[in-house]
Formats: sequence, C-alpha cells, structure tokens
Amino acid sequence: MQTLPEIRKTVVINAPIEKVWKAAATSEGISAWWMPNTFEPILGHDFVLHTGQFGDSPCKVTELDPPKRIGFDWGKDWHLVFELKELGDGKTEFTLIHSGWAADKVTEFGQPHTVVRNMMDGGWEKTVKEKLPSYLEA
Repeated sequence: MQTLPEIRKTVVINAPIEKVWKAAATSEGISAWWMPNTFEPILGHDFVLHTGQFGDSPCKVTELDPPKRIGFDWGKDWHLVFELKELGDGKTEFTLIHSGWAADKVTEFGQPHTVVRNMMDGGWEKTVKEKLPSYLEA
C-alpha cells in the first residue's frame, strides 16, 4: 500500500486558545465554520458529520487533550486532528492534520483517494485559512 502525504493546514488566529477550542471541540463551533454534526467532546463518542451531497459520515472521537488537541476517525479510512497552540497576546495557532490517504484506496463513494485528497487539500485551505478565522475574529 502506497500512502499519500497527510494534509496539513496551519493558521494563526487572533483569538485566545479557549475561544478557538470552543470552535474546534463543540458541535456548535464545528457547525459554524465547517459542517453540521452530532459531535460531543467525549473520548470514544460516535458522531456524524452531515456532509451534504455525500450524506452522513460516521466518526469517532479518538483523542482528547483540552484545549490542545482533539482527534477523530472519519469514515472508513481517515483521521482528523485539530491541534491548538497558545502563542500569547490573544493569538492561537491552529493546525489541521488529515491523514489516512492511500494511493490504492477508494472512498465509500468509489472515488480514488488520489483524486479526493487533491480536492480536500484545496477545501481545507479555504476552510482553515478563511472560514475558521472569519468565524473567530468576527
């Protein structure tokens, strides 16, 4: 199996870590900048991402270290991590890591990971670097 590079997006947000944590680790927060969901910040919690045209995606919280890191499995192959680092002066560094990509795998919808990874890379660029800061700095 040939693995593909993880997607990694980092942005510095003009908001304290507690505020960024609420955006990254609550259902309401995640809905505001990414997508509707049934998330709860409980280790082992099964939840759903409502992904619009692609239906509902099953997820499970696998990492929880408030207010620094949260991770979850997404669908059958992917793992997502939100890492937060307090920078001082009311600023927080937010990093998204989307892993689980393999050249020989396809999604539940039959699309090759090689194609979906490229689409997701562009989508995460806008979501992390525009939508999240816009929500938090409003």
